[in-house]
Formats: sequence, structure tokens, C-alpha cells
Amino acid sequence: MNLDPTDDRARLFVQRMRAQNLPETAILTFCHHLGELFRGGTGTLGRDCIQPVGELPDADSVDDALGSGIQALDRVVVIKLNGGLGTGMGLDRAKSLLEVRDGLSFLDVIARQTISLREATDSRVPLLFMNSFRTAEDTERHLARYPDLAVDDLPLGFLQHQVPKVRVDDGLPATCPSDPELEWCPPGHGDLYTALDTSGMLDRLLDRGFEIAFASNADNLGAVLDPAILGYMVANEVPFMMEAADRTAADRKGGHLCRFQDGRLALRESAQCPPEEESEFQDIDLYRYFNTNNVWIHLPSIRRLMDDHGGVIPLGTIVNRKTLDPRDRSSSAVIQLETAMGSALSLFDRAAAIRVPRRRFSPVKNTNDLLGVRSDAFTLTRDSRVVLHPSRTEPPVVTLDGSYFKFIDQFEARLPAGPPSLLGCDTLEVDGDVTFGRHVIMRGNVHIVADSPTSIADESVIEGDVRL
Repeated sequence: MNLDPTDDRARLFVQRMRAQNLPETAILTFCHHLGELFRGGTGTLGRDCIQPVGELPDADSVDDALGSGIQALDRVVVIKLNGGLGTGMGLDRAKSLLEVRDGLSFLDVIARQTISLREATDSRVPLLFMNSFRTAEDTERHLARYPDLAVDDLPLGFLQHQVPKVRVDDGLPATCPSDPELEWCPPGHGDLYTALDTSGMLDRLLDRGFEIAFASNADNLGAVLDPAILGYMVANEVPFMMEAADRTAADRKGGHLCRFQDGRLALRESAQCPPEEESEFQDIDLYRYFNTNNVWIHLPSIRRLMDDHGGVIPLGTIVNRKTLDPRDRSSSAVIQLETAMGSALSLFDRAAAIRVPRRRFSPVKNTNDLLGVRSDAFTLTRDSRVVLHPSRTEPPVVTLDGSYFKFIDQFEARLPAGPPSLLGCDTLEVDGDVTFGRHVIMRGNVHIVADSPTSIADESVIEGDVRL
């Protein structure tokens, strides 16, 4: 348990989790990370214990593994992390229900990707969603329109857990009688392994002969199962593999790939960076690769690892400092104890990372990203992948004024005719209340400043700095 059982604070957390009928394995896992916090752990990884990563094998050079990958398809399951509500965009339901392109939601695109893969390869690849308590019902209802999606009597989803928030001042469970939901938080996508286990899904998959899981975020529509990458993993007998991509200016603040001093690959998230190393953390020439959160997992290896550790997979603890009510910065300070799915990379001696092209990473975290993927800088392929336009190597960097574009209703109101053309745009920054007309074109580096509510005329072409 890695926690002093006489610690009264620990007992309070255990009691609270048991009252919510959380599985004992989930409770033990939380207590492992709580113990790290109580012992003074900050979860930080500094330059004294990590080093940058050099060259990686390239996914575009493993086509010779395609045959092995196709042969292994009947042993693979696709898992989508689908716990997010999109509250940062003003949503109160599963973010994956948001329209992303051509009238299709994330869930529609993912379902069509899976069906297309099965038809192209004559395979049975199952699709599973790791849902939260807030997204499960909406997701199940929406996917009912795809009656052939479920295979092998497997459900389409399983639930991730929730864990108590920790008060910063005294280390006790956070309380909010007026809104008890604020007392709880998701434990990060590293909960995938625990949730697979406690739901019984891990053993069900193993019993049916599924040995490899390809897991990715539901909001990354470029993350489709690639048989060549699968074949590379199988041929090299890799127990865990992360897809990494070249960092660009848009990725400076996200997690990156690194190595521990003993040579093991590792993942460092932004919350694990010491404050004094922030500028080095954002150096994309030093830390060249970011984690796409597309990972390939050898399920028997995960099963053995969990069994060896009493059901608790020893991922690194991430200490995420927040306020009790994320919408109210004056609310009490709390800690959310989280883990990252990709940090399992450091638990296997033969773990690997593979460099993938940008087309495998098209996430939507906010309305800036949404504008990008809805624009002509991206395209929807026949097999339902949302990828960068072939003429581009990097996505446009979009920064919209949060006062007018942060929430989806604000965003839609200011783009009534759809997004402007960003195909020839490198950066777009909008300051002020701007409404876009029809067929507006952005070129190069564009900075729009509006001192008062302003509309851009239909068919305008905008370059450089513009004050409206």
C-alpha cells in the first residue's frame, strides 16, 4: 500500500472511497500515490535524473512489417479514452459528441474508422471506450446507431475510476457540501490499466485471445490502428510502445519523451517539470519528441506487471495543483493525484518509442484546435481519419481571444458561415470580438485586433497585422 496504515488521514480517504463502492484495487492504487504525496513527493522530474532522447525508429520506414501486422489483427483491440466532458469549452456532456467535421461527431468518426478498418482487412478488431461516469450514458446512446460495432459479445465501454481531491492545507479529503461532485476528480489516463483490471475487461480480452491494445485519446482523430506499426511491435517483441512525434511551437507546453539516467525511456508531463526548468522544458530542439498518447500495450505483460505488484501498477505520481472549483480561482487549493498512461514506458526494459508523422496527431483540446481541424488545413480521408492537408507539414497555430471564443456557443456565434480558410496560414491570432464572414481566407502570419465588435466581410483575404 506504501502508506502508513496508522495515518488517520489515509483512513479518511479509504472510508470515502469505499462508501462510493470503488474497487479495492483502485483504492490501493490511490493510496500508493497518496503515500508518495505524504512522504513529500512532488512528482517532478528534473534535469538531474533525465536526459533528452536522440534518434527514434521511423514509422514511415517500417512498411516491411505490414504483413506481420495484418496477421496479428485478430489479436488486437482498439481503446479510446473518452472520459472528458469538454468543460473548458463550456460543454456539460461528453466532448466526443461535439461536431468535428462535416456534421460528424468524434464518436461518429471513430466508429466509421473502425468499420472501415474491419472491411479493409477482413478483421474483427473490437472497439472499446474508457468512459467516465459523466460520459458513459451519452456515449452508449449515441453509438446505438452503429449496431454492428460491438463484436465477440464485448461491451463497447468500461468505466474509469474517480478519486478524492486532497486539500493542500492539511492533506485531508476535500469537501464541498453544496456540490459534492467537486470533491472528486479523474485519476488521469494512467487509470486505464486499473480500470481494465477492476472491470474484468482485461481478463475477458485475454480469455478471447486479444493480446495487444492500441489506446489513444478520443479527441485525436488521426490515431487509427496502423498494421505496419503493429507489425513492428510484434516483430520486435515489444511489451509497450509509445508513438512520439516531432515537437513544434504548438507543442512546447505539452509532455515530452526523455530517458532516465539508466537509459530507460520515460515520459515527462508539464506538471512534472520543476518551475526553474520551464524554459528548457519548452526547448523543442533539446526535447525533440512529444507523446501523442497513442500507445501500444502487450496485455499479458501488463497482467504480469500488475500481478507482481499486488494489482497496483507503479506509475509515476503526478501532483496536479488546482482549485476545488476549477471555475472559481478563489476556492480552496487542492491537489489532484494523477498518472499518465504513457508513463508505463519506464516500467519495461524492452519498451520502445517510434517516431510517427503529424497526421497521427489531430487532437481537439479547445476551440483553437477545433477551428484548425474544421478548416481546410485538415481533411477527412476515405477511412474517416482527420489529418493535415497533404500540402502542410505542421498545423496552423491558432490563438483566439478567450473572452469571445473560449466556449462553444461563443465560437459558433462568431463563425456562422464556418471556419475561414487556413490552408495557407501559419499563425492566426485574434484579439477582440470578431465575427467571420463566408469564404474568408487567412494567409501567412495573421494578427487581427478589434477594439469593438467587428465583422470580417465575405471573401476577404487577410495577411499580416490588421486592426479592425
